[in-house]
Parts: sequence; structure tokens; C-alpha cells
Amino acid sequence: MSGSNGDHGSGASRGSNNDRGSGEDRSSGADGGSGDGLERVNPPHLAPPAGFSHAVRVSGPGTLVFLAGQTALDGTGRIVGDGVVAQFERALGNLLEVAAAAGAAPADLVKLTVFAVDVADYRRHARELGRVWKRLVGSDFPAMAVIGATRLWDETALVEIEGIAVVR
Repeated sequence: MSGSNGDHGSGASRGSNNDRGSGEDRSSGADGGSGDGLERVNPPHLAPPAGFSHAVRVSGPGTLVFLAGQTALDGTGRIVGDGVVAQFERALGNLLEVAAAAGAAPADLVKLTVFAVDVADYRRHARELGRVWKRLVGSDFPAMAVIGATRLWDETALVEIEGIAVVR
């Protein structure tokens, strides 16, 4: 996610596919993939990504799944969760549920946008948000951005997450 203090809501300090200090040759700008047609691209001349990938290249066959923005709505249509961390967890859980219904696994996420009504608060909770991410999604990071929003559709929503997945 662009523009944060280095943790970007994922909580990862520079793990697995984002570790630019591993001594690998990154001159191509690509830092590998898992052999599943997805390649995380993190050019070595850019700031090291933490909790996101600068780009995700998809090769081979696959189906694009566009995931509508999800907030912390419960099954009755009410926003639940006190604070940005609880709402992020619910919104991400909702997004993953929609993705699963469309045949996409968490590892299939290639692009996410997080809209936050208080970016400073979001950044203050970056490590906690990262722990939520790792628990629900794992250590593969899509291309991500956090965008400040004056307000969201639901007035009590603090975050909304939309995304794109590629089902292979």
C-alpha cells in the first residue's frame, strides 16, 4: 500500500517475496513467483515494499475477478467493529468471502485498494492490521494502495476494501 511508514497495514517487515535484502539478483525488477502464473515485481531501485508488492504480473490462463468494495457490514447490513483494526478485519473477511464465492483464493488477489476515512489512524495501527492480513491472507502481497476518503457509503464505516483476483 503506498504512502505509509513502511508497514502498510500488512505487518510484514520484508518477508518472503518482498525481501530485497536477501542478496538475490533483482536487476530484472521481478522478485519471483510461486510457479502459479503470478510474479511479484519489486524493482530494486524503488523503496523496498513492506506489506505490498509494487506490481503483480499475471501470465498464463486465468479469469479476472473484480471484487466490489467491502466494508465491515454484518449479515444484517450493519457496520460492526469498534476501530479501524476490527473494521479492517471484517471488511477483509467479507472481501475474501466474496472472492471465494467467485472461485478465488486469498493467494489469487493481485490488486487491492483500501479506502480509509482517517489515514493517520490507519498508519498508527499498521502492525495490527498486518497481523490481521497475515492471519487471513498469508505472506503474499498484491499490488496495494491506501486512499484517504472523506467518508464512505456507510457513514460509520472506517475502511472499505476493493480488489482484483486472478483465478488460474
